[in-house]
Amino acid sequence: MRHNTMATAIIWLVLGVLVLFSVGYIGYSRYLAQFVELDDDRNTPAHKYEDGQEYVPAKKTVLLGHHYSSIAGGAPIVGPITAGAAFGWLPAILWIAIGNPILGAVHDFMALSGSLRHEGKSIGYIMGEYVGERGKNMLLWFAFLTIILVIAVFALVVAVVFNAFPSAATASVLYIMLALVFGVWLYQLDLPFGAGTVIFVSGVFASVWVGIQYPLALFPAAGDAAYPAGTIVLFSGGTGLPLAGSYGANVAGWVPVIIIYAFIASVLPVWTLLQPRDYLSSFLLYAGVGGMVLAVIVGSLGLFSPVTVDGTTYSSLSTQLPAFTGLVSPTLGPIFPFLFVTIACGTISGFHSLVSSGTTAKQLNTESDARVIGYGGMLGEGILAATAVSALAIVGVTDFGSGLAGALANFPTGGGIMLTSFGIPARYGIPFIGLVFVSFLLTSTDTAVRLGRYMFEEIVGTPETSTQKTLTNRYTNAGIQCVLAYVLVSSGTWESLWPLFGSANQLLAALALLAATIWLVNWDDSKQLLSTGAPLVLMFAVTIVALLWIALIRAPQGIMEAESTATAISLGAQAIISLVLTGLALALAKIGYENIMSTRRERAGPAVTDGGEADD
Repeated sequence: MRHNTMATAIIWLVLGVLVLFSVGYIGYSRYLAQFVELDDDRNTPAHKYEDGQEYVPAKKTVLLGHHYSSIAGGAPIVGPITAGAAFGWLPAILWIAIGNPILGAVHDFMALSGSLRHEGKSIGYIMGEYVGERGKNMLLWFAFLTIILVIAVFALVVAVVFNAFPSAATASVLYIMLALVFGVWLYQLDLPFGAGTVIFVSGVFASVWVGIQYPLALFPAAGDAAYPAGTIVLFSGGTGLPLAGSYGANVAGWVPVIIIYAFIASVLPVWTLLQPRDYLSSFLLYAGVGGMVLAVIVGSLGLFSPVTVDGTTYSSLSTQLPAFTGLVSPTLGPIFPFLFVTIACGTISGFHSLVSSGTTAKQLNTESDARVIGYGGMLGEGILAATAVSALAIVGVTDFGSGLAGALANFPTGGGIMLTSFGIPARYGIPFIGLVFVSFLLTSTDTAVRLGRYMFEEIVGTPETSTQKTLTNRYTNAGIQCVLAYVLVSSGTWESLWPLFGSANQLLAALALLAATIWLVNWDDSKQLLSTGAPLVLMFAVTIVALLWIALIRAPQGIMEAESTATAISLGAQAIISLVLTGLALALAKIGYENIMSTRRERAGPAVTDGGEADD
């Protein structure tokens, strides 16, 4: 449904975000760098413990590309689109523009800086360093449960995009195959890196053209829907699969395929797929996000020509979406807390603390690099979120009667319309943005399974018994995550699953901020705690309310109205997870608060530097 509303030029949305982000980076990030006393004369963990495998110093530009590819998944696209359709573009863009530089970027920077001062260890380790093993394990369990939600929601989103854009499915299959071959090119055949980059990056972009010529679907289209002419349909039937009733057989078929892919990718050696895929995806990321931002600027200079897509003509890059639709969404609930937890990663993401303290801190070449990679990387994700809202606003579709699919198709469509400013036909631009979207999602999905493996192994500890050996086996560990994720996603109740993911993810961010605050007060009790404490309190309040709403109101109501056993089981599991996460978070908050207060009461004399470590 397109809405007739007073149009606002998309350029003002984009410029407003860019201006606020620039102010945040130039001013606030510089203050934070001084606040945590970044010093290039101090050796980073990458240099202290260089081992050629995990601790490896990387150039700032290279590490920024890897870090950005890892954190910029599908969530900063899905969340802003879902929230924009539910509440209007104005609340969505304001929360991104204001919240990202003072909450999300601070969170990422502090997680990276804290890990930097603790030998490149995880936020769980940092928590355990000051509050004990119990607090560490509770945080790891919380993060592990959040990872399962990440796998579930991203598998569904990829399936929906594949169904809406079969050309993106073909391009994605080719993209994964190219990454596998590129890994062999680099690590097995030891062929030139530069030549490989040219060949395989060109191949990734060529896969978009191949996808347009040969779209791919697993099962026939549902109902009156139709695939593009020439679509290759591999199987018939599929109506008995979980999710087929909600999303159709094709989506229902793609979900387990994607989860199986994530399982396989997570147990393969990193050189096989993860490293070459991340490198190739960075070119898609920069071309897609940078291209959309530049296209808005170019199109606003009068170089945009009217374009017709699916029978609708777009005469300018202006909003077709209401600025504000009301305080309560029929599908999501009240704007507080569900605007915040729905946008999720576009503003603040706990998943980033796992990346920052899991891999990035081990590769940081100099301490000052933390500013551009930690703080600046999150601003880059905010720009991606802003382009998602802009794409939705251009298309102006808010019909949530079709559920998730009704919103997600707008990002590739709106992005493709933007790219026509460069003279790129929409029939090529739309599948290209679809591939950009899916590449983010696939990267996040299998990275999540791999991070879940690491966390579960840390929870179990050094395997001594046969049970511990089984649980730490990478195949068993990854399999447990994937099975649980499929159970959660099988209900098809997107309206509860995505807010549950967003709540858990943002509550994890609050816990990462808690770990940073505990580090600061134990480092020097004269440090101000407002920069981490204020976002910490806000995110605790938002996410606890959201989780309790899901567990005590939405899930019971959904179970009463459930039309299938699978739906009822999934909603029941979501309610249990919500309550468990709430309990873990409150217990950790209590432990953290007691540590902060007792430290401030008991500490006396000179401050300890570097979180308890001596200067080099």
